[in-house]
Amino acid sequence: MIRRHIVDREKPEIPIQRRTGKGPAKTVRHRSKMTLFGLPLVDIASGPDPDRGEKHGKAHGIIAVGDEARGWLALGGKARGLIAMGGQARGLLAMGGKARGLIAMGGQPAGVLAMGGAPVGLVAMGGVAVGVVAVGGLALGVIAAGGRAAGLISLKSEKRKRPGLIRSILQGRRRAS
Repeated sequence: MIRRHIVDREKPEIPIQRRTGKGPAKTVRHRSKMTLFGLPLVDIASGPDPDRGEKHGKAHGIIAVGDEARGWLALGGKARGLIAMGGQARGLLAMGGKARGLIAMGGQPAGVLAMGGAPVGLVAMGGVAVGVVAVGGLALGVIAAGGRAAGLISLKSEKRKRPGLIRSILQGRRRAS
């Protein structure tokens, strides 16, 4: 028999139980009664729910929080929405490990404007940037700027002719000694 822990804010008589050690995953479900455009204002769904046949919590609402979240503001492992934040985020504004959207920020972002570790987009800014306009440590694009830049128009950072602030302070101390 599968033992489940359910937390429902609409039923205060059910105590909140914390998961300790090994055992079944905690299930959290909450859906607000207030709706807007046919969607609940807040929907929270985390963990498996055998009653619904869900292996992952699926939240759909204006504000959706869960393992798989869809809403205007979506927060979760797989988030889809106007503003999406999570491991795999998709939206107009997407933030997360693998972000895809008009404006994408994260580890591996892709979009019109992509910012992060390894961005790909029309305008890409980050460590290893690839795009029409690319700015970063390693930049590849039509217009590229950064430490190592390759493109039709490339602006490479030049080595300083004089030492930086830290180096000059260190050299000054050595001379004084």
